[in-house]
Amino acid sequence: MLVGARPVLAKTRSNGFVSATLINQSERDHLVKRLIESRDNVITSTDQLSAEQWTFRQNKESWSIGDNVEHLGLVEPILFGQVTSALVSGVNPNWEEATAGKESLLKEKLLDRSTRRDAPNAVLPVGGVQPAYALRVFKEHRDVSLQFTLETVKPLKAHTADHRRPVYGTLNAYQWLLFIAYHTLRHVEQIEDVTRAPGFPDA
Repeated sequence: MLVGARPVLAKTRSNGFVSATLINQSERDHLVKRLIESRDNVITSTDQLSAEQWTFRQNKESWSIGDNVEHLGLVEPILFGQVTSALVSGVNPNWEEATAGKESLLKEKLLDRSTRRDAPNAVLPVGGVQPAYALRVFKEHRDVSLQFTLETVKPLKAHTADHRRPVYGTLNAYQWLLFIAYHTLRHVEQIEDVTRAPGFPDA
């Protein structure tokens, strides 16, 4: 009995590890909801804008609505690249400790716009991008992120990649997908601020 129990015990531990590293249905549903919500908010908030509204800047340092959408199209494949990079790396043996509480941290930090964060040069908008093109690029990249989220059966929580900002530190693949959604919602708020700014064109 004792000799035969050892493989069973090992299998049980293995199954428990795999189960702990997979996202459950509630987590998948939440992530899908956030990715769809943030995508649709971008589309809705930029619908039927005139050229003047698309390019309006409150001052030289501020971003236009077009700048925000262009940036989102540039940054999403890079953020999703962090998901794929994490998954091709080995399992992080300290994943639970390294990523504990990061879901709440991401929501708090990314949706709090009281602190300005400058984007890396690689994803800075250059301007002059037409609305239809900028939105198409953004939606095409979001389709990739969303399809992956709907279909993946990979142990997202056990694979990690470090964020360049120490405040976020080590994030697992699931948290990187959440980062995409919350980052988009941050820019939806920025877009809405542009429409409320003094001098924003009526049409």
